[in-house]
Amino acid sequence: MSRYEILSPEGLRVDGRRWNELRRFHAQLSTQPAAADGSSYVEQGNTKVVCTVTGPAEPSMRSKQLHDKATVSVEVTFAAFSGTDRKHRGRNDKRVQEMRTTLQRTFAQALLTHLHPRSEITISLHILSQDGSVLATCVNASTLALIDAGVPMTDYVVAVTVAASTTSTANAAPGLSYEEAADPLLDVNGIEELDLPSLTVATLGASENITLLQLESKVHLGMLEGMLSVAVDGCSKLRDILDEKVKAQALETL
Repeated sequence: MSRYEILSPEGLRVDGRRWNELRRFHAQLSTQPAAADGSSYVEQGNTKVVCTVTGPAEPSMRSKQLHDKATVSVEVTFAAFSGTDRKHRGRNDKRVQEMRTTLQRTFAQALLTHLHPRSEITISLHILSQDGSVLATCVNASTLALIDAGVPMTDYVVAVTVAASTTSTANAAPGLSYEEAADPLLDVNGIEELDLPSLTVATLGASENITLLQLESKVHLGMLEGMLSVAVDGCSKLRDILDEKVKAQALETL
């Protein structure tokens, strides 16, 4: 699809959403109670991720043991049928390694690891379907699984991916450049992510503290501030949704 068809003349995206609307979000907690300490299943649009958490437990390798805090380990697996190319991604795949490192660093900041020294917290992610915002969906699935496992955290870690729109309302906003007037697209799908430069942002709780910021392609500097603003606002909306899911699960458990 051409980038000029990402938005219709009415301002609607290919899936019928407006520029600032989230995709359908579905989540379940405690999906694998017998296999892990915490687990979750998350769908953001057609992107589907299963997450399991084990620990805090004794480290699988002695080299991972830290005397003053817990070690956070992340494993990422792509199902061969998750994408249209049916490509098998092994542990040494560059994208898998980048995601593992990014997620490990993000949650090492958010978890209260000092409460569990000489232990290991393992987050295992299985991507079942890819339709854009895969990293952001992994962050959200990990947050729910960690909460389900009872791992102490400072607050929710919530992520969204936004794209730099190629449409502009500069004619209706005198004094603004094309880049400053363009509306970023919130919670991008696969088509938008392939065609437009995107930015993944994660925030901590209801605050605007950014714990993850990943930009994989060049974006005009004039667009970046607008993309960040839309992303932070989207994280706030999604944080409320995650909070509702957790409270609903707690009521069911009681």
